Amino acid sequence: MKLIAIVEGHGDVEAVRVLLRRVLQEKLQRYDVAVERSIRVPKGKLLKPGELERAVSLAASRISAPDGIVVLIDADDDCPAELAPAMAIRAAESRPDRSISVVIAKSEFESWFVAAADSLAGFRGLADSLVAPGNTERIRDAKGWLSNNMPTGLTYRETIDQAAFASRMDLDQAQQCPSFDKFVREILTLASL
Repeated sequence: MKLIAIVEGHGDVEAVRVLLRRVLQEKLQRYDVAVERSIRVPKGKLLKPGELERAVSLAASRISAPDGIVVLIDADDDCPAELAPAMAIRAAESRPDRSISVVIAKSEFESWFVAAADSLAGFRGLADSLVAPGNTERIRDAKGWLSNNMPTGLTYRETIDQAAFASRMDLDQAQQCPSFDKFVREILTLASL
């Protein structure tokens, strides 16, 4: 079996692959699923008519049934409960022969790191005393929150830190974020097909 992701950010390309592997291995003990290189398409482009469909077709060309496709973007200021179903319908209509999941990280992918902050304390410049705040999905600038918890002169950099944080964060802590919990459930469903 193979999984492939469609993501929006440069750092997401590798970080999502890391998370897919970890969820498969740590939650399902599945070591037999190949995680293909993610396809990056900016969110603004994915939301345009025909562009999500084009990305899904490209992903589908790299796998075969019953392999799965995961679309993961940040909600930013959009409502995930409205955006995800609309995107899922578009994706499914474009390739009904593939299993496709759409997950919208609220508000940002980095919100998942904030939820698992305790497990990232002291890692890659983060404060040793780092503790996850309550209701992490309400933090609109999770990247800024991470940077603010680093020593002066250091900042969180998506292309450098995102995959490293994804490899280290505690998945159970991150599941306190409903959007990460949905990500995990969607991967478990895809891997069970």
